[in-house]
Parts: sequence; structure tokens; C-alpha cells
Amino acid sequence: MKRRQFITLLGGAAAWPLAASAQQRERMRRIGVLINFASDDPAAQSRLTAFLQGLAQLGWTEGSTVRIDVRWGAGDTGRTRKYAAELVAFAPDIILTAGSPVTGPVLQATRTVPVVFVQVADPVGGGFVETLARPGGNATGFTNFEYGMSGKWLELLKEIAPNVNRVAVLRNLNTAAGSGQFGAIQSAASSLGVEVSPINVRNNAAQDASEIERAVTAFAHASNCGLIVTGGSATRRELIVSLTAQHRLPAVYPDGAFVADGGLIAYGPDRIDQFRRAAGYVDRILKGEKPADLPVQAPTKYELVVNLKTAKALGLTVPDTLLARADEVIE
Repeated sequence: MKRRQFITLLGGAAAWPLAASAQQRERMRRIGVLINFASDDPAAQSRLTAFLQGLAQLGWTEGSTVRIDVRWGAGDTGRTRKYAAELVAFAPDIILTAGSPVTGPVLQATRTVPVVFVQVADPVGGGFVETLARPGGNATGFTNFEYGMSGKWLELLKEIAPNVNRVAVLRNLNTAAGSGQFGAIQSAASSLGVEVSPINVRNNAAQDASEIERAVTAFAHASNCGLIVTGGSATRRELIVSLTAQHRLPAVYPDGAFVADGGLIAYGPDRIDQFRRAAGYVDRILKGEKPADLPVQAPTKYELVVNLKTAKALGLTVPDTLLARADEVIE
């Protein structure tokens, strides 16, 4: 073989690993998304949009550099498990989960596919991570509450409706946070002169709707009653807001979307911000970092939202001090 031909052949061979590497970098990645709401929920759609926008800002274009498979649990345990298994079967590069009720089934389906979660109150208690600082497994993400903050909901309820002395607490028994949040509310109740009792949610669409309606209706027969909706039990938003209006119950919610739908007052983390930040973790993992090494992060933004129209309908006067602290006032 002539020397020039040999050098050309050798040069081509040396380029093969580089070409293969370039192809690997350029291959379309796949992201699964499982959200614990219905597909037509406007609030959930806006949060998914924030996630997609965050990815786009980091260079991930849907249909070009990344394929995204979205599934909606709609607050139904059976559907959630089905979609969790389906997404894992797609062999994605990573899965985004929104809410403890969907994060658990995904992690039961896989302990190898990286998972980034948002809106999870107690990832350690739920068995999703070993510790917040060092998750240790295939999952990491963003918490939305710490238990002590749950007492704040009761304080806000008493501030906006001082006569309330009996409070029902909606909690999700399928999540570790359900009992923890109720316990924190119980701890604050005695000093505020309030008796609290639980209404349990189990993430079964048909069953929960009828059970919640019966329980709230029975509870509301007494006077001076109020309601707290904890994180993780918020998938029946339309039903719950309707029931509180029907029975004239002052209620505190964990999510401003309830107040936009006619609820009285909400206090909780900025969900849009969490989804946007989740895009950053997804980007880092797709570029080679491991969930085990990325600490679980707490919320950086909280929102207080008040609906003056609902307060007026309930015959309540919102204190000026509360209005001054509100991030959003709906009139």
C-alpha cells in the first residue's frame, strides 16, 4: 500500500470515534412526564408549559433534540400506575413527576431511569430519596412543603374567619405527607382554640368524589366550621371549591389555582417556579450528572392569594394586614 493511501486510511479511522461521538450527542433524547391532574386542567397545563419553556431556554427543542411523552394521572391510582409502567416501558432518558401520588408509582416501576420530581412534600418519608442533601438513588427534585408550615394554613383561616372553631382537614392517605401535615395542624390547633378532624382522600377518582362530598356535607351542618386542603389532596379542585361555596365554608388551600377558581385564600409555593427549576435539573442529568448527587431543593418562592369576591359572599371582612401581605388579590 502506498504511504499516502495508508495515511488517508489511518486518518479516516481516527475520525470514526469522533463521528460516532457526535452522532451520540445529537441523538434525540426522550423525556417522560407524569402529572397528577387531568389533561384539561388549566393550572397543570400552565406548569407543563413552564417546564417546556425552561427546557427550550436550555437548548432542548421538542421534536428536534428531545421527544416528550406526557401522561395525566387525573388523581386516579389505577390510571397512574398504568401510565407509570407505560412511561418506563418507553425506556426514556429521564422522567419528570408532579406530585407524590405519581412519583411513588414511577419509582416502584423503575429504580434505574432517572426521575426528577416536583410538588412532593416528604420525599424521605415517601421513600423516594435517602436524604435531602444526598438523594442516593435514581430520584431527586423539589419539595413543596415542610410539615411545620402546615400550621400556617390554620393561622390564616383564623385570621380571615376569626369565629371558626371547628376545622376539617382534607389529607391524602396515599402519601407520607398526609399524616405529617395533619399532625402539624393539630399541634397548632389548641393554641388557636380550634378542634380539627380529618377527611381522607385516597386518589381514586369516582370513590373520592362521592366520599369527599358526603364528608364535607356532614361536617358543614354545624356552625363556625372551616376547611383546610393540604398538599397532595388537591386533585378535586372544582368539586372542593363548589362544596365550600355551597355550604358557605371558609377554606384555606395550598395552591393559588383554587382561589382563581373561586376559593377564599391560598398559601403555598410558586408551582410555576418549581417546574421551571425542574427543567434545569433535567438538563443537568441529560448532560451526565446523576440524581443521587443533586440535592433535593426547597421552594424559594411562596404565594399568598386572596379572593375578595368570595370573602364578601361568605360575609367576611379581610383584614388590611392580610391584604397588605397578599401577593395577589382577586376582586
